[in-house]
Amino acid sequence: MGYAHIRVEPVSTHVGAEIAGVDLAAPIPDATLREIRQAFGEHGVIFFRDQHLSPEQHVAVAERFGHIDINRFFAAVPGYPMIAEVRKEPEQTRNIGGGWHTDHSYDQVPALGSMLYARAVPTTGGDTLFASMYAAYDALSDGLKATLEGLRACHSSRHVFGAEAYARRGDLAGRLGNPELATQDAVHPVVIRHPDTGRKALYVNPGFTLRFEGWSEEESRPLLDYLYRHAVRPEFTCRFHWREGSLALWDNRSTWHFAVNDYHGERRLLHRITIEGTPLH
Repeated sequence: MGYAHIRVEPVSTHVGAEIAGVDLAAPIPDATLREIRQAFGEHGVIFFRDQHLSPEQHVAVAERFGHIDINRFFAAVPGYPMIAEVRKEPEQTRNIGGGWHTDHSYDQVPALGSMLYARAVPTTGGDTLFASMYAAYDALSDGLKATLEGLRACHSSRHVFGAEAYARRGDLAGRLGNPELATQDAVHPVVIRHPDTGRKALYVNPGFTLRFEGWSEEESRPLLDYLYRHAVRPEFTCRFHWREGSLALWDNRSTWHFAVNDYHGERRLLHRITIEGTPLH
């Protein structure tokens, strides 16, 4: 299918596309939204430039894609509990999201996606990397695909957001909180069939996956480590350079992301809304 209402420019072979011809501050016509959804399914993450959104408009755009999942652990934008702050001030050294992961895999029903909007960006640096779990799965051998097909993996929020992690948080304290709410554990198929596209994708990630169901962590580690190295091969990834007013919407079912922490001494502030998903199979 082509596009009649938007312009779509892929940024890499397997993941990511910039979309032009859309003002997200205005109501999105249904025909345009269908094409945006089509591009989202095809590319895994879509980018919009030069958007001028109030918090209310940001919420309204997110709600066109689904119900909002209020984050338990991030500091919220004052007056807008559904918008999480992804903030790093000049005097801070640690950033949020500085490792490969996919959001909310620890939930019984993981998030559909996350919508991140740039309000202040550093002069240089602060890019986000994305990796396609469609491409990662497709490139596996038939033998490994057959092995993974019958496996499920255990995911958790406890080791990332819980009390033990909170004690090691350093200057993330205040930006991340509520360690007592980190009680989420979930088991998901290692290979999922995407609920919207029907494509198979690898569904483990270094941030929140602990082990395979029925395996010990020691037994799981060699295979998980192989999958983690394989999934971020350069040809499966893209890199997005933020500008003020840029917005990214990524699919948590088919991508990983990594926030690069290379802008010490400068401020970076983005607003994130997470969109509820549907059960994985």
